[in-house]
Amino acid sequence: MGVDLIFKIAAIGILVAVLNLLLSRAGRDEQALMTTIAGLVVVLVLVVEKISELFDLIKSLFSF
Repeated sequence: MGVDLIFKIAAIGILVAVLNLLLSRAGRDEQALMTTIAGLVVVLVLVVEKISELFDLIKSLFSF
């Protein structure tokens, strides 16, 4: 796994922050909020996948 996941999350965070700033300055606050929520959902999907892999690893570790 390494730091690959951290870099992906950081890249998504930076992209969402820039888009949020641009859309807010353009007066499109609703779209800025939706962009932020979409970025949050993408990051949560990435984290849930990794947690699922962790549980599978733990399950295979303790199975006889």
